[in-house]
Amino acid sequence: MTKLHHYDLPLDPSDGTIYIHSEEIAPETTFLPHSHPWGQLNMVDAGVVELSVAGELFLSPPQYAIWIPPDVEHSSYSRQRVAYRAVYINQEWARQLPDAPCMLMVSPLIRAIMADFAGRGLVHPKGPADRRLARVLVDQLALAEPLAAYLPTSDDPMLLPILEALQAEPANNDTLAQWARRRHTTERTLARRFQRELRMSFSDWRSRLRFLEALGMIKKGLSVKEVALELGYSSSSAFITLFRRHAGTSPDQYRKVRVLKEGRGVE
Repeated sequence: MTKLHHYDLPLDPSDGTIYIHSEEIAPETTFLPHSHPWGQLNMVDAGVVELSVAGELFLSPPQYAIWIPPDVEHSSYSRQRVAYRAVYINQEWARQLPDAPCMLMVSPLIRAIMADFAGRGLVHPKGPADRRLARVLVDQLALAEPLAAYLPTSDDPMLLPILEALQAEPANNDTLAQWARRRHTTERTLARRFQRELRMSFSDWRSRLRFLEALGMIKKGLSVKEVALELGYSSSSAFITLFRRHAGTSPDQYRKVRVLKEGRGVE
């Protein structure tokens, strides 16, 4: 059964610089549409969160964060248990970050600062040293390259049939040249269309799709070899390389962390 949830911020944005909230989100949980005067950075340590922000869908796997500017309405849904963290940033500091919702790469330094705050049980800066650390966190976020979406889509008549076909069959290994022949165009033209419409290459888009599919398969308990074969890889090593590139860890390590977090999560 879907759980409807809403988290009320205990602080006013004028009272501090940042506020960190951590939570284990149960499977099938929906956060109702809402907005607030804080900018909000959404992060996950395990799992994937689907966010609807100003009418656009964003997916947030572990290595990316979703930035939502102040006063922008958003909601979210998690199919699986998610280890979730949010960084709320006051309006003054939020001006340094993009003025439109986007994805940001989470650097090792950002994670280290988050881990330091979490390790000391701090939800907002307590003194000058912590305020400086929060300042570095926001500066790092301002330097991160914004991305429109982790797995963007397009209604472009040349691309849409390809994207729909791959989503229906993620294991499809047809080359860009093969797709170009089907669409009665050249490989070069199709490659340019992917870059123009989706801001990424054909191979990058397909690898992201497979990564997201892999997360669901791992949750169901499939072995690494089974997932690799289901996604069209000839060997487990090729799949492990893809997974490590997107998640920053191996499938087995990801599974262990997820099981550990679920074991101590809340229902």
